Amino acid sequence: MHLIGKAEEDNRTVITEFILLGFRNLPELQILLFLVFLVIYIVTMSGNILIIALVVADQHLHTPMYFFLGNLSFLETCYTSTILPRMLARLLTGDRTISVSGCFAQLSCFGSLAATECYLLAAMSYDRYLAICKPLRYAALMNGRLCLQLTAGSWISGFLSCVIIMCFMSQLTFCGPNEIDHFFCDFSPMLKLSCSDTSMITLVSFILASLDSPCPFLLTVTSYVCIIATILRIPSTTGRKKAFSTCSSHLIVVTVFYGTLMTVYLLPKTNTLKALNKVFSVFYTVLTPMLNPLIYSLRNKAVKEALRKVIS
Repeated sequence: MHLIGKAEEDNRTVITEFILLGFRNLPELQILLFLVFLVIYIVTMSGNILIIALVVADQHLHTPMYFFLGNLSFLETCYTSTILPRMLARLLTGDRTISVSGCFAQLSCFGSLAATECYLLAAMSYDRYLAICKPLRYAALMNGRLCLQLTAGSWISGFLSCVIIMCFMSQLTFCGPNEIDHFFCDFSPMLKLSCSDTSMITLVSFILASLDSPCPFLLTVTSYVCIIATILRIPSTTGRKKAFSTCSSHLIVVTVFYGTLMTVYLLPKTNTLKALNKVFSVFYTVLTPMLNPLIYSLRNKAVKEALRKVIS
C-alpha cells in the first residue's frame, strides 16, 4: 500500500508547465491588444527612465522627495518588465505556456516589487508630512541618512516577505489542471492548482499581506490626514494651493495604486466577475506604472523645468 501511495504521489508531480489563459476569449483582438500593450510598455519604460535620468542629472532635483521618486521610477521599470514582455510574446506567438520555475520567478519578482511599492509610497507620504507639517525642522529630520534607511527598508521588507512566501510555495505539489485563468502568475490562481495542503501557506501569506499592504496604507492615510488638516489651517488661499501642489502628484499616484489594488483583491471571486478582475489587474500592473511618470512630469514644476532644460 505504501508503494502504491508513493507511486501515485510521484505521478502527481509530472506538471512542468502552466498555461496562462490571459485574454483567450478575445481571439480577434490579439494583434490589437499586442499593439496597445507594446505602446504602453514603450511609454512606461521611456517615462520612468527619463524621470531617473532627470533626478540623477539635475542638481535641483537632489532632494529627498525626488530621491524617493527616482526609486519609485526604477521600481516601476522592473515591475512592468516582469509582466509585459512575456505577455507581448504570448499575444504575438499564441504560446501561452510557462514553466513552473518561470511562473515562480515571475510571482516572486512581481510580489516583492508590489510590496516594496507599498512601503515606498508610505515613505514618500511621510516625507510630504514632514515637509508640510514640520517645515522648519524638515531639513534636519529628513536628512540623507533617513532617506537611505527608508528606501533600503522598503526594498528589504518587500523582498523579505516574498522570500518567505516562495520558501513555502516551493514545497507545493502541482498535479493538474495546469490552466491559470490570468495574464500573469498571481498567487491565488497558482495556489488553487496545488494538490498539497495549503493551510499553512495561506496563513503565512495572510499575515505577511496584513503587514505589507494595510500597514503602509494606514501610515499613508494618517500622513495625509495630518497634511490636509495642516493645509486647511493655512490662512491664505495661495498658501494652501502652494502647499497642496507639493503633494498632489503623490496623492493621485497613491489613490490610483491602492484603489485598483483593493478592487482586485477585495472583489468577490465569482465567475461573472473574473473578466472585471482581469481589467482591474491590468490597471494596477500595467497602467499605473505608465501613469506615474506622466502624473509627476505634468503636475510638478521642478520636473517640468528639468525636462525643459534637457530639451533646450
